[in-house]
Amino acid sequence: MRTLLPQDNDVSILPPVLPAFLLQRRVPTITVRPRAELDPSAEDLSSRRSSNDSSSTSGISKSRSSTSGPIRFSFPASFGGAMGLGLGGGLYLGGTGEAKARTLWRFFGRRHRGVVKDEDRKRILIGMSNTGGGHKASAEAIQAAFQERYGNKYEIFIVDLWKEHTPPPFNAMPDTYSFLVKNAFLWRFTYEVTNPKLIHVPYLSTVANFVSRGVNEALDKYRPHLVVSVHPLMQHIPIRVMTDRIRSGTMSPTNFATVVTDFTTCHNTWFCPDATRCFVPTEFCRQLAISNGMAPGQLVMHGLPIRPSFSRPLPARPALRRSLGMAASLPAVLLVGGGEGMGALEDTVEQLDKRLGDKCQVVVICGRNRRLQERLRARPQGPGHVVLHVCGFVDNIHEWMGACDAIITKAGPGTIAEALISGLPILLNGNVPCQEEGNIPYVLENRVGAFETRPDRIAAIISSWLLEGGEEQRAEFAAMGKRAKALGRPKAVYQIVDDLAALADEPDFQFGPAAAAALVGGQRSGAPAAAAAAV
Repeated sequence: MRTLLPQDNDVSILPPVLPAFLLQRRVPTITVRPRAELDPSAEDLSSRRSSNDSSSTSGISKSRSSTSGPIRFSFPASFGGAMGLGLGGGLYLGGTGEAKARTLWRFFGRRHRGVVKDEDRKRILIGMSNTGGGHKASAEAIQAAFQERYGNKYEIFIVDLWKEHTPPPFNAMPDTYSFLVKNAFLWRFTYEVTNPKLIHVPYLSTVANFVSRGVNEALDKYRPHLVVSVHPLMQHIPIRVMTDRIRSGTMSPTNFATVVTDFTTCHNTWFCPDATRCFVPTEFCRQLAISNGMAPGQLVMHGLPIRPSFSRPLPARPALRRSLGMAASLPAVLLVGGGEGMGALEDTVEQLDKRLGDKCQVVVICGRNRRLQERLRARPQGPGHVVLHVCGFVDNIHEWMGACDAIITKAGPGTIAEALISGLPILLNGNVPCQEEGNIPYVLENRVGAFETRPDRIAAIISSWLLEGGEEQRAEFAAMGKRAKALGRPKAVYQIVDDLAALADEPDFQFGPAAAAALVGGQRSGAPAAAAAAV
């Protein structure tokens, strides 16, 4: 809602809790400007509507000479206070001129200024939530691959829709997730209760009533030609909002794509039958999508979107180690704790030090855990101790993986996929309950690694792989690396990006929001004639 500002009167700010009668009694005009004025792309839709329409009801008159101009509502003075509170509630710009209502708190929404600078570029909105590092990493991998593949043809926006465009308490999702995963029982309960379609579909429909305004704001702000989700809770609500907008004519037919970032055990909210496409990494995920009502024609299997840097050749291992400050000839193991440096990293380093001594070097990625970095760097160094390389958050993990012989990590899908591409045998030392549990049998059944949670046993396995094993064990260790390399899919991100580019260029009227919006009362509406005939 846009209105004209008063020119000659004081501005009064009133708390929303004040009674309506305290507001100034004279509220001459409230002006509502059409979408065509806010978004030029809607001009065609506005011009198709009637240019003359007027009516009056119970002393409230509405006149509209053209939908391309403002719509003005005039009210008797007795209605001023109530309407002022109802429409704006809190900020009243009053006087003898016109009134302007503004919301003062986040719950009632706000209009975001558009960020579109180049109308000639196709815009792609990637929705994510920073609940664990994998979703953001996947979004950034897609963005980087678009840049590498297509240059500036596409403008990519990575947005945490929940945090940036929903009201409390929904915008606290990242913090809520962090709390839940640290309390395994609570997380498992939440996961299992919301997993059935019978539960999460009506639940998300209810949540949509509270957050749809924020999603609409995001769509107004970015005006995407394609919306992509890399998060399990970014399907149902955005698709519902997009379908409503397309059906009402406030958004052109636009595709929606899901890129699943879990390997095997996926929450069922990943799979919305109303998506245009769903990119799955494994056959297990594909079958799960079908069981949730998705059609085979909606599903594409390429692999996980991993950083493009993993598809580029690296120097020979000795040279790479020297460039990273490592000993060129010592066996090396990479110990990864994720973005927050979680897990029993310190105990594992202690046991590796006792078991391997100075015959091996250990690289520890601590993420943002600075205290852990400081403690590890304070450990004894020199003869009899492992050569320790302690890093914080790194942006060249592909080089560290290329420089090492094996990796110790929790069962995160992104790290597993990166290790496979790098040809590293994988020793899993933990997992987030529920969604990462299926990754353990994936590694074991494909014979590319092992699973152990006790630090002393982890050290024993690494020792057998790198130092103490006999000829047969060394041969099996080498075979694990080859099998891992064969499972890796370094080109998956490019294949996904090529398919996404096609979806951004042309709406799909067979699946997705455009198809759903085109069906109104059994009749297709808004689809080009050729597209409608082809469906």
